[in-house]
Amino acid sequence: MTQPTPARLPSSHPDPSHPAAARTTTFAPRLAALLREHRGKDVFRLEPDTIGVAGHELADRILSARRATEVERPTFKPLQGRSIPPSEAALVMRTVGRDVREALKRPRPGNIDLSGPWPHTGHVFLRDLILGGDPYRLRILMSRNLELTTKLTWSVIAAGAALPRPLRARPGHELTALARRTAEAGNYQDRRYAMGMYRRAAAPVCFTVSTLVANALWLGSPFDPSVPNRNILYEAMRLLPPSWNMLRNASPEYPELDPAIGAGDDILVLPLLSQRDPALWEHPDEFRPERWDALDPDTAPGYLAFGHGSERCWGRHAVMPLAELLLDLLRNEGLAVSPKQRSAKVPLAGLLGVDEVQVTREGHCRSRCRPLSNGGLHRAFSPCRCSRTGDE
Repeated sequence: MTQPTPARLPSSHPDPSHPAAARTTTFAPRLAALLREHRGKDVFRLEPDTIGVAGHELADRILSARRATEVERPTFKPLQGRSIPPSEAALVMRTVGRDVREALKRPRPGNIDLSGPWPHTGHVFLRDLILGGDPYRLRILMSRNLELTTKLTWSVIAAGAALPRPLRARPGHELTALARRTAEAGNYQDRRYAMGMYRRAAAPVCFTVSTLVANALWLGSPFDPSVPNRNILYEAMRLLPPSWNMLRNASPEYPELDPAIGAGDDILVLPLLSQRDPALWEHPDEFRPERWDALDPDTAPGYLAFGHGSERCWGRHAVMPLAELLLDLLRNEGLAVSPKQRSAKVPLAGLLGVDEVQVTREGHCRSRCRPLSNGGLHRAFSPCRCSRTGDE
């Protein structure tokens, strides 16, 4: 059987003269098939034992019917066969939140070059911002290369847990609260578990934020200076939701909610579809951050960027401040997607996003010049370096 042709979606930017209007997004075949065949449908069969749900009312009933089990939770699944009770998950959530707040209190780093391939560049910046004082054996757990196989991840964790030297902060720094959990572990098995939890808790924050900001850059940069960061991020999460599906295993509550659902059917709730549903969104495929002037992300029908109201995303209060900080840094430096890049791919992965966005100052003033609707630059601040050097 031949694979379906990937969907090549033209730019979602409503202004045809904006630089983003020249960009095309290519979705992986299975994602393309979902968008092509099932958008606008409430419920449909995906596999012999799996039902897809994109209708916001049915999704609400399904997600309200019961809480996610430990194997359905995206972060706090059992770790090496050991269950993570809600009390421990809540404690780890608070610990990560504390480390993020401490990082945000520190002065913004200077002389940081955020140009280059995204989301990798943003991920490295966030790792060093939040976890920069932690020893190498912990910071290496943030590597995207560990996503290749679970065996590789646990090999690195096992090696780090076996090192006899105690965990110490790098010179001039302090250990994060999350790292102290590992430092306080009394034996090899406890250190191994604590290091696994370190990756489970910290890596998703760095991965998610850097992917979200990369998506936003691809969809709309350079941004109108009057548009707030929050609107940009909410809209990027609508069009390219990092958490694009929510799995619920077969459960006796579900067949009662819709006759299409059988007793043995797993459920895949799909924000990827509900957040582009033409019945819910005006101009559903267009990047229009101004729509969030009148919308609340907690109550907008079909919008599940932060999970369902019954179980909001635990990392929300860490993700948004960090994403806003990154966008501030990028916008203040005049960084945007390279005008040479006209296409990007969205692979089939658990974290949905464009796989590589080239971010440069090329074609954009190095100072805080405002992009005009025709793609030109308005020298809104004076003096402007580009007026002296021609560096545009």
